[in-house]
Amino acid sequence: MHGHLRVTAGVTRLSRQELKGQNLHDIVIVGGGPGGYAAALYAHNFGLSVALVDKERPGGTCLIRGCIPAKQWLHIAEVYSTVSHAAEFGVIASQPSIDWDAALARKNQTVEGLVRGLGGLLKKRGVEVVTGFGKLAGPGKVDVTSDAGSMSIEGRSVILATGSHARSIPGYEIDGQRIVTSDHALDWPAQPRRVGIVGGGVIGCEFASFLTDVGSEVHVFEMLDQIIPGSDKESAKVLQRQLQRRGAKFHVGVGVGPAEVGAGGVVIPVGDERVEVDVVLVSVGRGPNTEGVGLETTQAEIDRGFVVVDPTTMQTAQPGLYAVGDIVVGTPQLAHVGFAEGIAAVTHIATGETAPVNYEAIPRVTYTHPEVAEVGLTEEQAVERGIETEVTKHAFNGVGRAIIQGQNQGHVKIIAAKDGPIVGASVIGPQAGEMIHELMYSVGWEALPSEAAAFIHAHPTLSEAVGETLMSAAGRSLH
Repeated sequence: MHGHLRVTAGVTRLSRQELKGQNLHDIVIVGGGPGGYAAALYAHNFGLSVALVDKERPGGTCLIRGCIPAKQWLHIAEVYSTVSHAAEFGVIASQPSIDWDAALARKNQTVEGLVRGLGGLLKKRGVEVVTGFGKLAGPGKVDVTSDAGSMSIEGRSVILATGSHARSIPGYEIDGQRIVTSDHALDWPAQPRRVGIVGGGVIGCEFASFLTDVGSEVHVFEMLDQIIPGSDKESAKVLQRQLQRRGAKFHVGVGVGPAEVGAGGVVIPVGDERVEVDVVLVSVGRGPNTEGVGLETTQAEIDRGFVVVDPTTMQTAQPGLYAVGDIVVGTPQLAHVGFAEGIAAVTHIATGETAPVNYEAIPRVTYTHPEVAEVGLTEEQAVERGIETEVTKHAFNGVGRAIIQGQNQGHVKIIAAKDGPIVGASVIGPQAGEMIHELMYSVGWEALPSEAAAFIHAHPTLSEAVGETLMSAAGRSLH
């Protein structure tokens, strides 16, 4: 090996110039979504050279056709709803209407701005972005194919971050017109009049909230006994009631028969009922993008398409091969989990030390109106673990700031081990996705209710509901 070696943070490697000359990098990342681009950005802290391979511009599902565009549509619906109810606050305005083309353009503008910004940041950090389909070709090697040709890239370590795709179910073959996934729904050229949503999880409920608020007829079909399966049952019921009051129709605890597509729409058989809609949005979860990426050329273990890793390092059974994000078995398919796993992988690559993700303290947010946010264990999960719990709840109906905003439905709930730390929390109400992070620290630091309750919350704020709940959990309630 020619040239000088340099040692940084315990890792021996060639200089950047020598690596570039041999098309060799410290890290090759396959996949440009949150897990992949977070790893690429974080690597600069250790002076590592990085190549990021993706068949499209960096950003992944989250930025291009997932989290960001969905939340833009939800905000558009929130603005529409606010104007619609302005008279309740003494502000007189004509009934608003949706300019769908302008709303779609706003969504595209938001996405494009963030994608361009990410591209600029990767360039600033010295990341080599390679456009093409990346496929593992044995330890440390990635073959890249594109319309321009093919090439091979080598890395001392490789991070696989290929993300996920929307699943479907038998009888609901995706055609992009009558039967669609969220990929298509985010780019609907016009507002759909009647929508059937198969799957009442996070994605299904967010679309139900958005579409109901802008005036579409919405039917949600969920096979399990509650919407947002796995979430706090009480919060899920409150959300369902709120959406029903605004016009959404729910069919919970029932399966659907095969769709009947006709010239005038789609009929969804459900029990003895037949529901006709204009379009069906299938939101039944997401599958890992691991087929055809070359995992068979490695020693990595696969479980139903997901990649098995050491959770302390994110390394697979193949030394030097890491996996992060939606393809990892048993971890939440959330963008911020991908961020954290990318950071954990890079930390291990650069230093040999572990910086494992604390999966027990990951916030989970459903961006409906009202929002639902959780962290840690639900009541049911705590019971399953044999934890004797004490549950405390405080409603928003007496919180001044919530009353001012006209959004005083919902509550804060805290689950603590009996005579022990806070192990979980849920919030349903205005800005729940922002408020949950205070409780994230309580769960992550295993704080006692009395310790967390010692801090003062500003008045009037929505977060006072958290403070009130903590005081009650500590045995000394106020209101």
